Amino acid sequence: MADSLYFLLLGSNQGNRLDQLFNAAAKIEYQIGQISAHSSIYQTEPWGNSDQPFFLNQALKVKSQLIPTEALRIFQSIELEMGRTRLTKWGARTIDIDILYWDDQIINLPKLIIPHPQIQHRKFTLMALAEIAPDFIHPILQRTNEQLLVACKDDLSVARFTD
Repeated sequence: MADSLYFLLLGSNQGNRLDQLFNAAAKIEYQIGQISAHSSIYQTEPWGNSDQPFFLNQALKVKSQLIPTEALRIFQSIELEMGRTRLTKWGARTIDIDILYWDDQIINLPKLIIPHPQIQHRKFTLMALAEIAPDFIHPILQRTNEQLLVACKDDLSVARFTD
């Protein structure tokens, strides 16, 4: 089977956020496939539930031979291993790993929707994606990540993180 491309978004707002991103990326590279690009790290205002600490987010481009349902199982296992608990929707978390795109494929399963259904509404996602894949075309919306970013109406704070 040939390699597929996954675009992922990592996020953390609990514990040592920077370490959480680095540890998740290392686990992804070991268990999923080669990271061929990564965005800058962005500090972002929480989306959906503002009563929590700011997040650090980073987009990754990963080459893998895994199918999305198997990759999702591993991502959720990594999240659990790193202390993720799912108590509240959009709640604080040690690590979050979202599949944004899988090649140019469209998947609509009860527990897995690709492309991620909120990409076009989240500036923090689009800024990171536009950095590593500005010309990648959203397979449903038929617009590039850069075009989606320009059209995005999300006004929450997003800034490059400097340690």
